[in-house]
Amino acid sequence: MSDQNGGSPEPEHEEPVIRDKRRIDPETGKVRQPEGEQKADEGTDAGEHDLAHEELVDVGPAETQEEGPILSDDDLDILSGQTTAEQLAAERLADLQRVTAEYANYRKRTEANREIERERAVGDAVKGLIPVLDDLERAEKHGDLGEGSAFFTIAAKLRTAVERLGLTPYGEKGEPFDPQIHEAIFQQPTPGVTADTVAEVVETGYRLGSTTVRVAKVVVAVPA
Repeated sequence: MSDQNGGSPEPEHEEPVIRDKRRIDPETGKVRQPEGEQKADEGTDAGEHDLAHEELVDVGPAETQEEGPILSDDDLDILSGQTTAEQLAAERLADLQRVTAEYANYRKRTEANREIERERAVGDAVKGLIPVLDDLERAEKHGDLGEGSAFFTIAAKLRTAVERLGLTPYGEKGEPFDPQIHEAIFQQPTPGVTADTVAEVVETGYRLGSTTVRVAKVVVAVPA
């Protein structure tokens, strides 16, 4: 302050500065580091942080590029203007129609093969019953299967069971002879016959669906 009488101002006294140089912080109990080392550590941490940041910046786009969607050739053609969206849609529709047709044909072939395999399996099962049916037919011709008898009932049940499986007999007297479905065991010249005809059925033929399980054995009447 200046003197009221106009004298020279009194010199101001600076307050003393107290520096705490203790190695142990009395409040936290942790070891202190000198200011020079602390600044050096902060500089090192900052440098490592900047380096890590630069590495992340360099690596980031590459990883994003690898994980991004991959464009197909058709997409590239659209982007380059060589193919329009309408052309690509038409191509996709044609591919879909082709795949649908192939799948429909596959289902038809599978169902046809399944039916053939079913007929083959059932045919193997009923082949063992055909001799029994032959015996029943012979017994019926000799009058051993009288209506109302026990054997008549058994024969009816057996024939119904094989018919449910799809086994049907064929071969009748008087029908035209067909070498595809008939086996001629004897040819008999007959006057008045103009074409080969079945004169007698020795063994009845059997079909299972479209499969011939056993051909009919017949006597053929041929023109004299």
